[in-house]
Amino acid sequence: MALLLLSLLWAGMCSATPAIKEPMQDGDFCNKLKVVGTGTFEVGVSVKDKELALEYFNFMYGDGDLELDTGTVQAQRAARLPGMEKGTSVPLNLYESSKLTFSGTTPMVGMKYIHSKAFWGGIGAEIAETFSVTEMEREDSSYFASTNPASYMTDAKKIEEVLRASPVHTVAMQTRNSFNGTWQTDARMHKMFSKDLKLHESFTGQFEVEKMIKFHESPKEEKKHSGCGGIDC
Repeated sequence: MALLLLSLLWAGMCSATPAIKEPMQDGDFCNKLKVVGTGTFEVGVSVKDKELALEYFNFMYGDGDLELDTGTVQAQRAARLPGMEKGTSVPLNLYESSKLTFSGTTPMVGMKYIHSKAFWGGIGAEIAETFSVTEMEREDSSYFASTNPASYMTDAKKIEEVLRASPVHTVAMQTRNSFNGTWQTDARMHKMFSKDLKLHESFTGQFEVEKMIKFHESPKEEKKHSGCGGIDC
């Protein structure tokens, strides 16, 4: 049995990516599941949203004793959702949390993946978690923010307050695991011609793990061009 405490934080100002403007028409998705039982199961959620620069999926299957309480919320206009610090509430575009207990002779297999896709306006950060276990107890959460929650505000003071509290351009996972089997995490943040950050961790056996991984990039202000920009008028 081992206890592991790990954290990764990356923040950047150089060549920063502008926050994505929120769409005029809001769209939300919410899924909540609570189940207790014995037998075969498959559980999965997938979200692909170009307006948020978001790719996300969370899938697992197995055969055994399962107790699961999970929920996922996705909002195109950032909603007030639980933050990474206990008791906090921050504007997020995706939040997922789950509590799980599993035991079986056949391994339970799962994968979670979250990506802020640079081609769609994101920061190019991605996190993947995979596992194959015969026993597991876990609590975990995922966080994603890419849009500017002050997109349609005009009051300068309110805009400043909202942006100061916003975690815009954040990709993060937080987990507490106790398992028998294999558990692995891979993460990467890639900026063409400037940055390439990679992380890989894998454990096979009986372990207890506490982990937080977070990518954050402070968005740059988009320059406002006047009608005679570059001209002496």
